[in-house]
Amino acid sequence: MPNEILSTIKSPQDIKSLTDEQLKQLCKEIRTQIIDTVSVNGGHLSPNLGVVELTVMLHNVFDCPNDSIVWDVGHQCYTHKMLTGRYESIGTIRTKGGLSGFPKRAESEYDAFDVGHSSTSISAAFGIAQAKQLMGDDSHTIAVIGDGSLTGGLAYEGLNNAGRFKKNFIVILNDNKMSISKNVGAMAKYLTSIRVKPSYLRVKNRVENILSHIPLVGSPTKSLLRRSKSRVKNIIYKDTLFDQLGYRYYGPVDGHDIDSLRKALLAAKSANSPVLLHVITTKGKGYQYAESDSASFHGIGQFDIDTGEPISSKTDFSRVFGDALCRIAESDKRVCAVTAAMRTGTGLLDFSHMYKDRFFDVGIAEEHAITFSCGMASKGMIPVFAVYSTFLQRGYDQLLHDAAMQKLHMIVAVDRAGIVGEDGETHQGVFDVSMLNSIPNTTIFSPCYFDEMKQSLDTAIYGCDSLVAIRYPRGGEAARPADMENSSMNYDIYGDRNAKKLLITYGRLFSNAVKAYEQLKAQGESICILKLCKIKPIDKNAIQFAKDFEKIHFFEEGILAGGIGETFDYELTKIGYTGLYKVTAIEDRFVPHSTVADALKENNLDADSMCEIIKND
Repeated sequence: MPNEILSTIKSPQDIKSLTDEQLKQLCKEIRTQIIDTVSVNGGHLSPNLGVVELTVMLHNVFDCPNDSIVWDVGHQCYTHKMLTGRYESIGTIRTKGGLSGFPKRAESEYDAFDVGHSSTSISAAFGIAQAKQLMGDDSHTIAVIGDGSLTGGLAYEGLNNAGRFKKNFIVILNDNKMSISKNVGAMAKYLTSIRVKPSYLRVKNRVENILSHIPLVGSPTKSLLRRSKSRVKNIIYKDTLFDQLGYRYYGPVDGHDIDSLRKALLAAKSANSPVLLHVITTKGKGYQYAESDSASFHGIGQFDIDTGEPISSKTDFSRVFGDALCRIAESDKRVCAVTAAMRTGTGLLDFSHMYKDRFFDVGIAEEHAITFSCGMASKGMIPVFAVYSTFLQRGYDQLLHDAAMQKLHMIVAVDRAGIVGEDGETHQGVFDVSMLNSIPNTTIFSPCYFDEMKQSLDTAIYGCDSLVAIRYPRGGEAARPADMENSSMNYDIYGDRNAKKLLITYGRLFSNAVKAYEQLKAQGESICILKLCKIKPIDKNAIQFAKDFEKIHFFEEGILAGGIGETFDYELTKIGYTGLYKVTAIEDRFVPHSTVADALKENNLDADSMCEIIKND
């Protein structure tokens, strides 16, 4: 019988009476289920395979939902979901109306906090623990954070504050030497030094045990040593950074060994102080292709289980961007590439090999990446920071204060702009335009095609002198109309220039606009399309062109408030436009997980919706 044990698990209570052999079998069944599910639905494979035993033993030792588990990022929650009553629904994960690929408080009482971005777990868990204490609740709160997330500044802010907490607060450091790309920086080296010296904890425990058995003086001496800042303490206890911050450090522990995890978790549970439990895991554990290439299998679409090959491997914007940047960097030694632990995802793998001295992976630290780039720009370098739209949100202050205010010339390559689909609310790239549109001294390009993206990059580097953003969608380019003229960098006109109705859009929505144009034309209705490529500042000639139309419809794959549609309306009003003007965009809401096509339709941004809206105005 497939999933003989897993199929019987309705809540974490059901695993508490299992033998070690049954727990090991459960872990095997979970791994098989994860691989089967992700191969069909896409999702985060490597992170989930790496935490199977850890998740099983967390629920075996602790009493959830009374005890709270906060997962950092949350892309490793599939095992957690299956153990908390959602096994029968796991096949719906990341599909419209199905389970989210991330923890959601509205989905289950076992999901303590909504997550999707890195480095938030310790701060959130500390807040939960503090609230519990105020309410007289002495249950445990556990933050599970990866070594990759520990490169983010927010993690250190949380560690610093939570180290003062008295008890029942545990930070589990899931150390797999990876974030999405290989970890970098001083913390990665520090954790390596701890991993190769596991004997120090045994020494520490042995000294404490000896002192505890010395009559009268043993316990006071042990307490004095713990409080002491002397060299004696450092020699005997071999303190880690985490000890210095107020945590009792346990580890390193084999994160795939049931018995070792049980002992470590029970020790952490009984400690009368904040605990940091250091667990060593293998990202992609149990699936050879994911183990050997965990970065590619971190987040993946549909794939063939037997070969590990993706079902679709078309050229995408990320790859074209990376190739274009390599071409420019070959002849211009001022050009540098910066990424926040997303070397592969943003198309910079080749750049990192070809121009090692000009490639900078700063870890999951978007704020630092921007200000670091500004520092380079202040000395004449031309940094290009490649980042997903959803993660760029974290650097708003740096974009405004450090880049634009000083008119420093840096380029932000905004990957995954627009709706991304199955990853859902936390990852939809629909806020970057409104955010960037509010910042002075900023130029924004939103190309529709590969060649436009390459032209935008050339223009950003050699035709601009301040902050520039180039935003492009996930995946490949849409079909181009056969009668489309060569694109300009500012705007293009397509369709019937003598029509009374004008459709304005930018980015990949142009392809839907063309389909709507063809549908309307077949029904005897004529329209013109104004396609913007440079969306900030908007070309004044484009505004002058638009003012002669009786009715204007602006379609935008982004948030309505503060978007380009509102800006265009304002510019038209300034020159006296009195016709009908309507913006269709995402109105004051978060976009849930589904396919991109379904999400566009839901927000009236597909071709059929465009056609209906224009016909019925």
